[in-house]
Amino acid sequence: MKSKIKKSKKTITFFRPWLSKEDKKQIMISLNSSTLTDGPKLYEFEKAFAKFSGAKFAIAVSNATSALHLSIKSLGIGQGDEVIVPDMTFVATANAVMLSGATPVFADVEKDSMNISIKSVEKMITNKTKAVIPVHFAGRACNMKEIITLTKKHHLKIVEDCAHAIGAKIDGKHVGNFGSAGCFSFYPTKNITTIEGGMIITNSKKIAENVTSLRNHGLTKTLMQRYSHGKPWDYDIIQPGYNYRLDEIRSTLGISQLKRIKKINEIRKKIYEYYNKKLENIEGIITPKSSKKDDHAYHLYILRINNKNKINRDKLFSKLGKIGIQTTVHYKPLHKFSPFKKIKKDKLKNSEELYQEILSLPFYPNISIKEQDGVINNIIKILK
Repeated sequence: MKSKIKKSKKTITFFRPWLSKEDKKQIMISLNSSTLTDGPKLYEFEKAFAKFSGAKFAIAVSNATSALHLSIKSLGIGQGDEVIVPDMTFVATANAVMLSGATPVFADVEKDSMNISIKSVEKMITNKTKAVIPVHFAGRACNMKEIITLTKKHHLKIVEDCAHAIGAKIDGKHVGNFGSAGCFSFYPTKNITTIEGGMIITNSKKIAENVTSLRNHGLTKTLMQRYSHGKPWDYDIIQPGYNYRLDEIRSTLGISQLKRIKKINEIRKKIYEYYNKKLENIEGIITPKSSKKDDHAYHLYILRINNKNKINRDKLFSKLGKIGIQTTVHYKPLHKFSPFKKIKKDKLKNSEELYQEILSLPFYPNISIKEQDGVINNIIKILK
């Protein structure tokens, strides 16, 4: 007798933000400040993030796309240059390259980790290649040792896309510290949020000074500096820049959330491992690998559905949606998007196959065991 799949009484959302009472309290305090942007909370957040990540400098910006854009631009990469990026990533990674005037080139990913394939990167290097952007996908750190060896051999720069990976380390060293710059995201679905926001970390004073200027129109003075002494309007512009600032309200939220990042990631790890424990022996499912080290920030939980003769990924997605369980796919490969179809690429065999199989499950610190069991039990019933 088949188990009947019942529609959930309450939708199990793909993501639910976790804003504590303390987060909200600090935001309200900040709202009463006379300085709502480019003020003391911004610099406090940057200082806290630099300490947390172990970087010499941290520069907060409006989002991770602007972080990538400024990092690439600060390396002097532009028109006529190529930057290698993984095919399996959010479009922002490639967009930032194009915003800089350079051309993204697509490398394949590894089947298990979904991180950029070193072999594929090496095949795509030409005399136009200036940098590689490894993406620490779903929170799992890339093999930076091999990437560094390869980039040194070919005299290439590294900009790390750490949008998924706050808290991930390699041998005790936080991701983002292995290249010229590391770029983080604080979008609502990320491990910590400022609603919208991003951060650049670097150990280069030159890059730090450049991106600090570029995020604020290329001005020689910050808002606080302009009003602390002299004439507020008496400043210069070093170079044409952008309005990529992070305001005081979001900086305040970032400070508050960063204080509990260790707890957040520990909870996420438990949820991740619970999914693995319950789903790893189910026919038709390939669960992601767990990590015994600290090289994983547990940002996404992604299953692979290879039940080719029965229920495929699209059917599972549809059936779960009908009973009130939200899932999604991370991500549609870059080469499938209209602006990127003519971009130079490797064969991309793994990203093509993964795109047919992957499904991201509801995954956030405040998901209940009951909700998680609802997701797990319904997946098992559908597949059987």
